[in-house]
Amino acid sequence: MFAAATYRARRAALATALDAETGASESGSGGIALIPASGEAPMNYAGNAYPYWQDGTFRYLAGDGRAGLVLALDTATGEATLYGDDASVDDVVWTGPAPSVREMAGAAGIGHTAPAARLDGDIVAARDAGRAVHTLPAYRPEHRVAGTGETPSEAFIRALVAVREVKTDEEIAEIEDALSVTSDAFRAALAATRDGAAEHDVAGAILGVIHGADRRLAYGLICSVRGETLHNVSYHRTLREGQMLLVDAGATSPRGYASDLTRTWPVSGRFTDLQRHLYDTVRAAHDDAIAAMRPGVRFADVHRIAAATLTRGLQAAGFMRGDVAASVEAGAHALFFPHGLGHQMGLDVHDMEALGEDRVGYDGETRRSEQFGTAYLRMGKALREGHVITVEPGLYAIPALIDLWRAENRHADFIAYDRLGALDDVGGIRLENDVLVTATGARALAPSRGEPVPMDADAIAAMVGG
Repeated sequence: MFAAATYRARRAALATALDAETGASESGSGGIALIPASGEAPMNYAGNAYPYWQDGTFRYLAGDGRAGLVLALDTATGEATLYGDDASVDDVVWTGPAPSVREMAGAAGIGHTAPAARLDGDIVAARDAGRAVHTLPAYRPEHRVAGTGETPSEAFIRALVAVREVKTDEEIAEIEDALSVTSDAFRAALAATRDGAAEHDVAGAILGVIHGADRRLAYGLICSVRGETLHNVSYHRTLREGQMLLVDAGATSPRGYASDLTRTWPVSGRFTDLQRHLYDTVRAAHDDAIAAMRPGVRFADVHRIAAATLTRGLQAAGFMRGDVAASVEAGAHALFFPHGLGHQMGLDVHDMEALGEDRVGYDGETRRSEQFGTAYLRMGKALREGHVITVEPGLYAIPALIDLWRAENRHADFIAYDRLGALDDVGGIRLENDVLVTATGARALAPSRGEPVPMDADAIAAMVGG
């Protein structure tokens, strides 16, 4: 956990922002904001749970905590109460000693505690006094607080996004700490890559490094020679010369912050001419995107810049044609780049996505596109200093999508369908870094220990096989 003062400052900032959103500061009555902890998630019966992971908002405001707790924040006074019950003797027998609710509250600078059974009465009392009770979207059953209804507070969501999305120096240090372990894991993956190895051999090398550092995966590991399947989490295939291996992985920091990197490399350590051209095209799109990022620039516009760079590279290889701007406007590039350029990240790898993607990535000035591909852009609004955004352009040959578009003759003015057979062995190429928006631009975050995993094609190819 951070120092108690960090959590007090976060809660104070949230209380002020929520009061401003609701106008309650004028009346002085304020409201109560409720943040439940995550519960246990059973694999197949209650006593056999997945490894516990705390809700990001609860962790942000109250530290690690555990299942069964609820944080209540008084927006008028900034005072907080932690509701919950101490571990029983039976709990201690099975899972070991645990800090008391009072001890957990003290570590996070929370001034008041109360038994879990008192929460219902306190909610009724607040409402009887004319005070609003604010809740967040319930993405798990235990996040539905009894007596509060099913409708989340839009004011609470707006205030929380505004506070959480700007990362402090402490938070940046956490992400860069996580990147250190992630970078070590990628080096192990590169060393384990060879013709005849299995995907699960490489995945195992990654997991060994992350678990050996007493860290967790921030999301499901992607490690596949079929990188055109964007979230491919099966590892049964054999690596063969001529294929490209795509690895998308991220370790967490000691305080739960995510990292998120993607690299792609040839199984043999040697690119074909086409693989090298497409790899360099994706790298150029990555670099052009970061060069365009600064406060006030809409990330949707950065996405279009990356799409234009990808289109030019595809045209140079003979797979696309026509005016680049018109092609991007029409969405023809989405046959090869069918996802968004990136997303916010922090305590959640898709930071605050539980609040709703449109609430986090869009606003009244920037609306989500309905166009295929661009509709998957999770972050579109103007950038702020302190945002941490993934930048992850990619090029993919997805047979089912190509067959569908070819049958429909979709965007035939821009796509050279007769040339696409040359992409059969390409699969997918994606390159991704975690990028901090600064006062004047943006920079890729680097591991706090050791060297970043290279993106240069020659440098990364030279690392294959150790």
